[in-house]
Parts: sequence; C-alpha cells; structure tokens
Amino acid sequence: MFFAIAAIAPMLTWAQDAAPAKAVDPDFWKNAFGSLTILGAAIVIAAAFLAITRLFLAVVKMQEIQMLREKGIEEVVAAYRAPQESWWSRFSKSMTKRVPIEQEADIDLGHNYDGIRELDNKLPPWWLGMFYLSIVFAVIYLFAFHLSDIGPSSQQEYETQMEVAKAEVSAYLATQADKVDETNVTALTDEQDLSLGKSIFTANCVSCHGQLGEGGIGPNMTDDYWIHGGGIQNMFKTIKNGVPEKGMISWSDQLRSGDMQRVASYILTLKGTNPPNPKAPQGTLYDPAAAEVVQDSTQAGVAPDSLKSN
Repeated sequence: MFFAIAAIAPMLTWAQDAAPAKAVDPDFWKNAFGSLTILGAAIVIAAAFLAITRLFLAVVKMQEIQMLREKGIEEVVAAYRAPQESWWSRFSKSMTKRVPIEQEADIDLGHNYDGIRELDNKLPPWWLGMFYLSIVFAVIYLFAFHLSDIGPSSQQEYETQMEVAKAEVSAYLATQADKVDETNVTALTDEQDLSLGKSIFTANCVSCHGQLGEGGIGPNMTDDYWIHGGGIQNMFKTIKNGVPEKGMISWSDQLRSGDMQRVASYILTLKGTNPPNPKAPQGTLYDPAAAEVVQDSTQAGVAPDSLKSN
C-alpha cells in the first residue's frame, strides 16, 4: 500500500495543479513517466520483498527439519514434510462446511425418498453471511427511505419522475408547435398560451384592430361577423396567408405556426366582450353550428351552396 501511494502521489499532485488549466501541461509526459518509473520500482521492490520472505521461511523450515532429524523424530519429520493443504482448499471448506462423503452416515436423518437421502447439513457460512447482510441492509433501507428524510421514498421518486416526464412532454410538444397548419389547428384554452397570444396581438395587431379588438383600419374582432370566415381554422388561415388586397399582410414569415395559433385562439376569446366604440359589423354572420354542418358535408363530398360562407 505504501509503495502504491508513493508511486501515484506525484501524478495526483500534478493533477491538482493542472486541473484549472485548459491546455495540456508541457510537463505532463515528464510527470507521467516519472510516476510510472516509481510505480515500476515499487512493484520490483515488493516482488523482491516477497521472494526474500519466502526464501527466509524455506530456510527456517529446513533448519527445523534438520533439528528434528538430529533428535531422531522421523515420524514428525515425515508429517512435517507431507504436502500441506492449499489455502484455497481450506477457504472452500470453511465457507461451505461440506461433509466428506465417507462421513455422511453421521448426519443421515434416516429419511429416504426414492433413493435420495436427507442429510443434516449445516447452512454454508457464505449463504448465512449474505442472509444476515440482507437483514441489516433491509433495516438501513427502511430507516433511510421510509422513516427519515435521508433518501426519497418510493412516492417521492414517483412524483419526481412524473415531474421530469411532464417537463419532457412539454418540451416535446413545444417542438411540435411549428407543425400546426390550417388543416389541423385547434383553439387553445391554456391560460399561458392565451397570455402569449394576447402579447402577440398587442405587439402586432392593435394598430389595425384596436387595443380591445374593437376595430379600426381592420374589422371588429368582437362581433359575430367575419369577412373571411370565423372559427380557428379560418382565423389561422387569414393570419398565415394575409389579405394583401386589403392591407392585411401575411404573418407566416414573422410568426411561428405555434404563435399564430396562440394569437388566433386569443382573438376568438374577444367575441362578445363589447368594447367601447366598436366598428360596425362587416362580412357574414358566422354560425359555428352551421360551420360544423359545412365541414361534415365537405368531408362527405357534398357542400350545399346555402351553407358556404362568403
């Protein structure tokens, strides 16, 4: 451990000094090479230390065997020189506590099921250890996530994930706003969308249609009469394409589709507000019910002249 810390210390020091810099330190390779050299030297020293230790233990063992021989204890020498069980074998036995086959009769419970005997084996220590560890973990988890404020509960995680999902859905819908056109546009009712629509109307439309939609150069937006058809689809189409012969410009180059949908939806909310000094009605009375019949008839391939708007 000491050698490893000594080896990486110069590199850690360099990393702390170089962290704020964006450019590569010209001494990087010099420091890296020096650190690798120290690490290699530490590995060599550690290997040499292990080799010397093993050699020392072998010499000690040979001396002990020589002393036992001089005392004439050949049986002890033979047992001493017998192959020792490997550490892995000893570790495996301690972790499983398995019983040798020749000793299974000692733990036989006398139950025989079609030749399968039931033995009174002990539970493996590794299994017991994991079982006890799971109990400790369960207690800590219960306290941390359900009985205290250390970690979020399942309900809190659910609410957090729902908020994240809601934000992602809103972001996705925002990217889809510009795909609206006069064939699929719908009237918006969300207060935020209508507020944005009012802001767009105030910035671009009041000079012709009045601050409250009462009309001026342009027609009154608060009554039931429309020159180019009422409803969200006709309104969107008029804003998008404009009416150049009457001074109404096309806003498709200045407003996104989503913004045109918002301002059209806001204009529809002005109906029936009865502002002061309204301009006289212009165009044709718009009946939403009749417009729905026209739309249904058009989809069926029949559009009666009596139901067509001017």
